[in-house]
Amino acid sequence: MGCLAAMVISMVLWSACGQVYRPVVIPCTTGGVPGCPVEPNPKPSNFHSVFGITVNTPYYPGGALQIDVSGDSIVGETATSTGTAPNAGFNPTHGIILPNDSKVFVATAASIFSGGVDAIASFSPVFQTSLAVGLGPVSTASLPTLTNQSSAITGLSEAGNVVTVALASPLLANSSALVPVGTSVAITGESIGGYNGTFAITSINATNVTYTDSVTGLAACAINTTTPCTLAATASIPAQPVFLASSETASVYVANFNSSTVAKLNTTTNVVTNTATVEPTTYATGDPPANPIAMVEASTPNGFKLYVANQGNNTISSLNTVDLSPNTITGFTGIDPVWLVVRGDSQKVYVVTQGDGQLVTIDTATDTVSSSLPVGVGANYVFYDPDLNRLYVTNPATAQVYVFADTGGVDSTGAPNDTPVLMTSFSFTAGSVACPLGCMPISATALLDGSRFYVASYQNYSSGKCPDSNVSGNCIVPGLTVFDANSLTIKYPNAPTLTLLTWPPFATNQYALSPVATCAPTTLYTPTSTRFRVFTMASEDSSRVYVSMCDAGTVAVINTTDSNANNPGTSIPPDTLVTNLVGPYSDGPALASGEPAFQNPIFLFMGQ
Repeated sequence: MGCLAAMVISMVLWSACGQVYRPVVIPCTTGGVPGCPVEPNPKPSNFHSVFGITVNTPYYPGGALQIDVSGDSIVGETATSTGTAPNAGFNPTHGIILPNDSKVFVATAASIFSGGVDAIASFSPVFQTSLAVGLGPVSTASLPTLTNQSSAITGLSEAGNVVTVALASPLLANSSALVPVGTSVAITGESIGGYNGTFAITSINATNVTYTDSVTGLAACAINTTTPCTLAATASIPAQPVFLASSETASVYVANFNSSTVAKLNTTTNVVTNTATVEPTTYATGDPPANPIAMVEASTPNGFKLYVANQGNNTISSLNTVDLSPNTITGFTGIDPVWLVVRGDSQKVYVVTQGDGQLVTIDTATDTVSSSLPVGVGANYVFYDPDLNRLYVTNPATAQVYVFADTGGVDSTGAPNDTPVLMTSFSFTAGSVACPLGCMPISATALLDGSRFYVASYQNYSSGKCPDSNVSGNCIVPGLTVFDANSLTIKYPNAPTLTLLTWPPFATNQYALSPVATCAPTTLYTPTSTRFRVFTMASEDSSRVYVSMCDAGTVAVINTTDSNANNPGTSIPPDTLVTNLVGPYSDGPALASGEPAFQNPIFLFMGQ
């Protein structure tokens, strides 16, 4: 009977097993399991990264790095050079990641050094990992230099040692841009031998070139009509790329400061497929080159448009991205345009002008200026907040930060015209609440959850006045100020500016830095100067804010949430400095402590 009972119980259990559903987890991967949706890899929701570029000492390649947001760590670093193009990658100036997060591009204006080659470096990012597995191999796209030009000469004359050359045809860099001042030119075939030779242009317009000749007292040249002398540019004109832009996947656009051109780069082949000038089509005597320094792309009903800020000739260019053909901008009169952003619906582009301190609105449907609002001479940057539809403008010269709603404004007659309206401004001058000791606000960012915005700034102390005993001589104090985005108030009135240095790598309680000469910004940006001494960027998931500090050679990581709030005793207040991530090692001299120097981070940009 016992055996029979055991058999019955076993049969019952076996029968019950057949009626119980036991779920099995099957990974749903691209192209793997039937019924799984086909999604790009990586999934944007799982790819949270911030990227940075760093500058090395002259004649050594700069670097690029990827920061994993969740791991507070650098998961990939690479030099911005493949070594295949001699001396490429010396001088990184700007970087972006494609909208689908598949590829990173970094502009390098290496031609500022003798023998340097301008290029665009590209590589694949690290996907979905907290391990430092490294970035993909670096590829280099070459930028075309402008070809040599020549012209017959119709007249030569000298006053003192300044020679004026009358040209039969203008020296052109391409279809309309003049050869830049400083380019070497050669004169040959002149019967008065003192005119022959190679010289640097001191001024140029459509019909005349001037240069300085070491030989003085030359008579005016009588041109031999049988064998007229000629003038030729003996050196090609390097591009010097300083800005990249793209809201597409197939193309990246490159602003070339020195050649006053915009190049279109195929992201698959890494080949420049089109180049257009951003110079005007006609010249007057003394007209400067365009010198484009910033861009933004907008999607309009008639296709994509590229807007280019030209610092040299105080213009904004509008180009159709399909063929880089120009559109006419109407009503723009700003001086030294320095930065652009596009509204979330692409119907407006906003331009900050440094020379006359304006926030200019351009209607993308008509390419017409619809408003211009004062933000003070010296304004350098504007950040667009797509969650709250706001614009944050920084002005280090006047120590002011402006907050605008992107709609609600009026035109010059007082009629509503869907342009920005000033909500408030904050002073960072000495004695202010934002920065009691006085700061230079240099960049801004905002959390995409709409709760806070941040302003990165720095203080500059002369020798003997540095308040930090860890630093002797001159010093820089980088800081970050936290604002409540809803109440438009400073988040921490008792400690308005977060200290951004931690041990290691800095000394305990250190908050100031010895200045690095190459980190000091110039009044107007050029490829030889630093655009941002400090720069801030928030992660896409609003969990972190980062500040690159050029003088420190590090990126500060700020935690914006209390991830341990449910664990008593381990709670960390929001907006707390977590760590400093050091950049790649520099080829420069070691620090005073004997530690290797780090490269200088100058810009951050975001992955999705």
